[in-house]
Amino acid sequence: MSSLSRELVFLILQFLDEEKFKETVHKLEQESGFFFNMKHFEDQVQAGEWDEVERYLCGFTKVEDNRYSMKIFFEIRKQKYLEALDRQDRAKAVEILVKDLKVFASFNEELFKEITQLLTLDNFRQNEQLSKYGDTKSARNIMLIELKKLIEANPLFRDKLAFPAFKSSRLRTLINQSLNWQHQLCKNPRPNPDIKTLFMDHSCTPTANGSRPPPTNSPLVGPIPKAGAFPPIGAHGPFQPVVSPSPGAIAGWMSSTNPSLPHPAVAAAPPGLVQPSSAGVSPLCLLYTAAFLKHPRTPTGVTGMDYQSADSEHLMKRIRTGQADEVSFSGVMHNSNVYSQDDLPKAVVRTLSQGSNVMSMDFHPQQQTILLVGTNVGDISLWEVGSRDRLVHKPFKVWDMQTASTPLQTALVNDAAISVNRCVWGPDGLMLGVAFSKHIVQIYTYNPTGELRQHFEIDAHVGGVNDIAFAHPNKQLCIVTCGDDKVIKVWDAVGGRRQYTFEGHEAPVYSVCPHYKENIQFIFSTAVDGKIKAWLYDCLGSRVDYDAPGLWCTMMSYSADGTRLFSCGTSKEGESHLVEWNESEGAIKRTYSGFRKRSLDVVQFDTTRNRFLAAGDEFQIKFWDMDNTNVLTAVDADGGLPASPRLRFNKEGSLLAVTTNDSGIKILANNDGLRLLRMLEGRAMEKNRGTSEPINSKPLIVNALGPIVNVPNAVPPALERPDRIQPAVSISNLGTMENSRLVDVKPRISEDIDKIKSWKISDIADPSQMKALRLPDSTTAGKIVRLMYTNNGLALLALASNAVHKLWKWQRNERNQSGKATAYVTPQLWQPPNGTLMTNDVSDNKPAEESTACIALSKNDSYVMSASGGKVSLFNMMTFKVMTTFVSPPPAATFLAFHPQDNNIIAIGMEDSTILIYNVRVDEVKTKLKGHQNRITGLAFSQSLNVLVSSGADTQLCVWSIDGWEKKKTRFIQAPAGRQSPLVGETKVQFHNDHTHLLVAHESQIAVYDCKLDCLRSWSPKDALAAPISSAIYSCDGLLVYATFCDGAVGVFDADTLRLRCRVAPTAYIPSFSLSGNPTYPLVIAAHPSEPNQIAVGMTDGSVHVVEPSDVELKWGGAPSQDNGPSNSSNPSPSGQASELPSR
Repeated sequence: MSSLSRELVFLILQFLDEEKFKETVHKLEQESGFFFNMKHFEDQVQAGEWDEVERYLCGFTKVEDNRYSMKIFFEIRKQKYLEALDRQDRAKAVEILVKDLKVFASFNEELFKEITQLLTLDNFRQNEQLSKYGDTKSARNIMLIELKKLIEANPLFRDKLAFPAFKSSRLRTLINQSLNWQHQLCKNPRPNPDIKTLFMDHSCTPTANGSRPPPTNSPLVGPIPKAGAFPPIGAHGPFQPVVSPSPGAIAGWMSSTNPSLPHPAVAAAPPGLVQPSSAGVSPLCLLYTAAFLKHPRTPTGVTGMDYQSADSEHLMKRIRTGQADEVSFSGVMHNSNVYSQDDLPKAVVRTLSQGSNVMSMDFHPQQQTILLVGTNVGDISLWEVGSRDRLVHKPFKVWDMQTASTPLQTALVNDAAISVNRCVWGPDGLMLGVAFSKHIVQIYTYNPTGELRQHFEIDAHVGGVNDIAFAHPNKQLCIVTCGDDKVIKVWDAVGGRRQYTFEGHEAPVYSVCPHYKENIQFIFSTAVDGKIKAWLYDCLGSRVDYDAPGLWCTMMSYSADGTRLFSCGTSKEGESHLVEWNESEGAIKRTYSGFRKRSLDVVQFDTTRNRFLAAGDEFQIKFWDMDNTNVLTAVDADGGLPASPRLRFNKEGSLLAVTTNDSGIKILANNDGLRLLRMLEGRAMEKNRGTSEPINSKPLIVNALGPIVNVPNAVPPALERPDRIQPAVSISNLGTMENSRLVDVKPRISEDIDKIKSWKISDIADPSQMKALRLPDSTTAGKIVRLMYTNNGLALLALASNAVHKLWKWQRNERNQSGKATAYVTPQLWQPPNGTLMTNDVSDNKPAEESTACIALSKNDSYVMSASGGKVSLFNMMTFKVMTTFVSPPPAATFLAFHPQDNNIIAIGMEDSTILIYNVRVDEVKTKLKGHQNRITGLAFSQSLNVLVSSGADTQLCVWSIDGWEKKKTRFIQAPAGRQSPLVGETKVQFHNDHTHLLVAHESQIAVYDCKLDCLRSWSPKDALAAPISSAIYSCDGLLVYATFCDGAVGVFDADTLRLRCRVAPTAYIPSFSLSGNPTYPLVIAAHPSEPNQIAVGMTDGSVHVVEPSDVELKWGGAPSQDNGPSNSSNPSPSGQASELPSR
């Protein structure tokens, strides 16, 4: 085939891809053999479409072509064979062996025999070489890595792995050029040619009087947009993006206001592609416009321009000519000289301790100091930032598990961890929505007095719900969501009924941005493949198909007045892009500079005052003037920010909330914000001095103001994005208001302070005050030396001093519909049908009872790694069978921890004070760390800090870099007052959820250290809890610390302050407890992975108890829970003021 013919094939491939003829694209790739689409190949392998995988490969190579090809086909067929064995489909496995694998017997007969012998095994993992085989998904991913290497090395694929670089829509451009040339040669050229077919050369029909029209030099079509306006596609996206109409003009050329037209998508030629005939330029028929719009076609007998409604035509003309909108979207328009850098909130005025990583924030649209916060453990909080009070704290729970879908229940069973992806206020502040990382959306109603009530819960998407926003289509409040299932959905905000479903993205949808121009409502959406699409509220598909800079995670946002569109995103390589879009051309208007070359996370941004942009980058907050691409200024908020902090302005721009490294939030303010906070503080102090005026005696401040000066009536009652609404109250108005009206800005303050003052430490000594359950066990021989919940929260795993494991599982039933561990339902002591015990290898020289035991559980709860003085054993949790053993003593293993990024790498603390970094897959020690003087008693990884922290019986803490395994820092824990120094004995370590703060437990103290090993706070046994500490652990939400003591007591502490909240006496949970003789006490403690108030304790007598508050108390150390009361975990001081201890 000639070079030009080959290039024509590439042009056709591009055209087919732009037109979304996916199957035809890949068929042509295969039949031509010119381009091997690695992305398509990967997708088919991951989906297990083995026939299609081989069919596609055969367009480029055959089994016998060379050794690379042979290896490629062998790996694919072997994987297909193993999957058949794994699902116990032996008939299919035999068929694959005979038809697909036998061809390789002539090349390696021994290998074929070994593969055949796998049929004789109950589980092919019993074969030593396959013992590390995980689940199907991970096995396919591992195989893909090998296949890509083989394909890249195979000479038959040379020059076929990269798609040629040329401009988008090149075939259409060539056709347009041809038509223009034909029109230039036409004997009777008309200014508005009627081109109806490509099958014949174009020729204009003569005019009625036969006269030749005046010559024209106007081109048939407007300029094709520059390719530079559309970023190049990524490594596995071979085609350039289709040239599409501009998002700003979406309402103009895709109006849906004329119900008589079946396809309003073909409204007019896209601005910038086809100029209007009124401008003297002749449009090139809607045939080519329709091609840009993908599927819609012009109905017979209706000309293209007749599709425009009057409203959309008017709007499109304004957009084309650059006229300003006649309607103001949010009040006053500001001149460029109104603002200065002093208007930016840069001074740190408040620090809030949330207790877990903050994932999303949003200020109330009217109450300027109320902040909504969602975290990585699924809880939400409402903060009054003026007083630092946490008004509401809601831990995550499914409101109605009975109505939950099977996929949701399965997801929660497999992994109980859940995070808030986005939380946002409704436009009027009377409703808020929360999108979670698994399936569901929860909607609350909010009373301005501070009450938060459940409104409804939606099982919205399969997988994560990545974004949520409020919109007002057809003057009805709706909720817009998007998710991992590649779908956007619109829900009625009253009852949660689904109204629209938008499908068309080919990757998980990352964000949505509803907006409107005059009476045209639409939604922008972005996906993780970098595609930007736009949708009207109909069922006609996406109207826009752009590529976002970076081609990965991107958020879009309008300025508060709705006139300027921005997007901010980060590529997979860490390159961040903040841009403003030119709505009239669908191109990037300006790109803002100043980002670090490689961002560590997806950069977040926000806009304020129609003037400024802010983004979190390089451990700072960077500000830009919207009209200048250079960084205006940057602040570090006194340090402590993560690499890419999340941030949020309040609606006036006077306050800025930014996340911190220690699971906290810093509030920054400008002069207006400081004035607002001072006024609130002054009013609170006045109320505390006993003023007789009730706190909520007047309506909210926003309702008491009356008309606002200089704000036109054109402000709409509700905008599409609550975070883009111009505030109804300006700070200048606040400054001149009578002081008595300010009382209503901060509801519930006096009530909260009364609750704080009345709060006291509770002492639980009677079983009736709590719920405790001793787990059934007929073989309580030996102490419980290790104890942990499974990651899904459905079972408890204990290791006794006699080297035997015990597993208790809770069953799902009417009393326990979630199937999670609870003290209210008795579990089953579980064993496989064959009665096998999961027993560790023991040393011949030292009894198991005298050896140090250790245990670690895989993330998917499938495998447990354990040791009791002998070899380390890897058990299958379903069969209790030993998969493999390694690291023979001496020395013996004393602590185990999985690497956070690779389950095949484990850190093993040893009896001789060393730490082995061990690769299970290849059965080798990668490195040995030396630095302690006594056996290792604790190991903890921090993925965010990229370190391993170790602790030993020498009471020394060491920090090791994960990258090179060098020792970065070391420190001995300090002896409390009255204790002899230096300390000795077991020292345990555990990272907080924020992965920056470290809990250290020793018999003499519990302490919290920062990442520099500086002790922030500590607590030592005293008063009612005077016995030595036996163990300690964080609650799953990071708000509490539980500690057990050698007299049987349990202490519950605030994690922020280590202040004692509650003491549980042994008489409350140990039947017939007696202090005489050798009293029973807990050696180890475990915290439930999703229920922050539930713990389990392993006792010296071999028993295990599950303990949680009663259904009256609901939480430790406080009055019965109230939906809208202040959380005890907010840690107020007795005076009612926030604690000034170092922030976490």
